[in-house]
Amino acid sequence: MDGLYRVAGGIENHQLVALALCAALLAYVYTVLSSPLAKIPGPWYTKWTTAVLKYNMIKGRRPKWVHSLHEKYGPLVRIGPAEVSVQDPEAVQQMYAIKGEFLKGRFYKDLLPGEFENVFSTADVDYHRRLRRLLAAEFSESGLAVHRPAVDAKVQLTIQRMAEEMEERGVVDVYRWFLYMATDVIGELSFGSSFQMLETKEENQYIRDLKLVGFAGGVRSTFPFLTWVNKFVPLPVLSVGTSVRERMRGYASESLARHYRLAAGGEGAGAGAARPTLLSKLYRAAGEDALSFGELRESATVYITAGSDTTTNTLTYLVWAVCARPDVRARLLAELRALPPAFEDPDLRRLPYLDRLLTETLRLFSAAPAGLPRRVPPAGARLAGRWLPPGCTVSAQAYSMHRDPAVYPDPLRFDPDRWENPTRAMKDAFVPFGGGSRICIGLHLAKMELRLATARFFTRFPNAKISTKEGFCDEDMEADMYFLMSPKKHRCLIEVY
Repeated sequence: MDGLYRVAGGIENHQLVALALCAALLAYVYTVLSSPLAKIPGPWYTKWTTAVLKYNMIKGRRPKWVHSLHEKYGPLVRIGPAEVSVQDPEAVQQMYAIKGEFLKGRFYKDLLPGEFENVFSTADVDYHRRLRRLLAAEFSESGLAVHRPAVDAKVQLTIQRMAEEMEERGVVDVYRWFLYMATDVIGELSFGSSFQMLETKEENQYIRDLKLVGFAGGVRSTFPFLTWVNKFVPLPVLSVGTSVRERMRGYASESLARHYRLAAGGEGAGAGAARPTLLSKLYRAAGEDALSFGELRESATVYITAGSDTTTNTLTYLVWAVCARPDVRARLLAELRALPPAFEDPDLRRLPYLDRLLTETLRLFSAAPAGLPRRVPPAGARLAGRWLPPGCTVSAQAYSMHRDPAVYPDPLRFDPDRWENPTRAMKDAFVPFGGGSRICIGLHLAKMELRLATARFFTRFPNAKISTKEGFCDEDMEADMYFLMSPKKHRCLIEVY
């Protein structure tokens, strides 16, 4: 009899477990289907899973995939159970407004994991405001004036190296030299001494890591839990992301140490050899603003990464696009010929066609094409006519905003003249540097490098054209799109005729 009771009890327990599982499943189904996000247009599977989103992220195709959904479903599209992508200028202005009600979420910490916050990843408004205050003056147009000679010297050395390679090889890889240039510029301006890439002319581990930084960040942000597991059980692909991140921290630590030695008069430089840098106020901050070495290192890591890859890729696509369009090149050259022989950046800022050319390049070839995620504030929000609940994630990606045919007619056409008289919608939808209080702090430096490098390249190589040597073709310039964009073959070959 006792045995029968035990069997009956076992059956009852199994039934209870099954009922509990069914109840949990039904509750999950009800929660998903009753969520306001269930009513947002999108593929059926995005109600239930982020698997397709993550697959496209890890393959470097998220911006293109999300854009295809906007083309099918409209300005608001659900890309995951709790995430919506936005392609609406007015809504984007609301999301990235200066008052910053839509805060950064977990994505940024997964992209740049670490013990300490930094100006890019922190969601803490007060901490961000504190760092921004210490950095803003140095990164402003007036603050950068003192650095113009250093930037131009690196640009001119870059063009010299390109001419040498053109002479020896018959072709020049502009991607390679722009990467060396941007790396040396950010090193010189941030730490008082460059990484000497233009001098050594050799691809070292640092450059190899910069080429992998987009993929590494994509791995970390897509699989944050597995990244944590990787600390204890090495996983081959995830180990790449972890290793690159740790080495980038190491480069930042070495750069900070080198700057301190220069400030102390070491390395044979003489006392007081360290010039003011973009990060000087971070170094000197005292009292409540004082930063630990770990905080300095995190900020330095961000700057040597963001200051290299982004400028490199934009310049590479600019040269490629201009060389493919003789009419655009002719217009640019006509404007450059009117410059004084010893032109400087202030002269370039007055050139309208050059400015339109840079803007159009930033539109079609945004260095950061993917979405910039934000959390909907506690009160919820109405975006593009739809109410979204608090805590869900919204993002706008430059790739889609810049290809909206309602804003930019014939959006895939490279046309600098579209910026001669831009509409308000065009300006509102233009987000290559983000927006609001979290807009890229380095945008003025990036534009200075873009102006100088473009002008000096086409002044030196007015007959530049895309090469077909060494098997180079347009397919090499197809973009890998993680958080940042880069040519998938990491090269762009140009020759002269």
